Amino acid sequence: MDGSREASTNSLLNDECYADFLTEDFDVKTYTAQAIHHAVIAEQLAKLAQGISQLDKELHSQVVARHEELLAQATGIESLEGVLQMMQTRIAALQGAVDRIRTKIVDPYNKIVARTAQLARLQVACDLLRRIIRILYLSKRLQGQLQGGSREITKAAQSLNELALSA
Repeated sequence: MDGSREASTNSLLNDECYADFLTEDFDVKTYTAQAIHHAVIAEQLAKLAQGISQLDKELHSQVVARHEELLAQATGIESLEGVLQMMQTRIAALQGAVDRIRTKIVDPYNKIVARTAQLARLQVACDLLRRIIRILYLSKRLQGQLQGGSREITKAAQSLNELALSA
C-alpha cells in the first residue's frame, strides 16, 4: 500500500463523521435521529457519499493489489469444493455399502432368532410328549398289574408312585 492511500484510509478512519459507524453498538435509527435533529442532513449525506466513494476506491485498489492472491484463494476454494463433492459421493457409497451389509446381516440374524425360538418351543413339546408317553406306559402297566390281582399289588403301588412322580 503506498503512502498516499494509507494516509487517505487513515484520514477516513479518523474522521469523526465516520467514527459512529466503527463502534460496536452502532444504531441506524439513533444516527438518523441525531442527523435530523442537528439539521445537517445535506452535509452528512455529502460526507457519507464521499466516504463511500473513498471506500470503493480503497476496495478496488486492494483487489488490484492482491489480485493473484485472491485468484489463488478462489481456485483453492473451487478445488476444496471438488474434494468435498468427491467425499460426499464416497460417503454416500459407503452408506450404501453399510446398508447392504446390514441387510445381509440383519435378515439372517432375524431368521436365526426366529429358528432358535422355534427350536426352544419344539424342545418343550418333545419333553412334554416324552412325559406323556411315559405316563401312558406307566398307566398301561398299572392297569395290567391291577388286573393281576393281589400278588401284583406291590408292583402296582410302585407303578402308581412312578406315575405320581412323572405327573
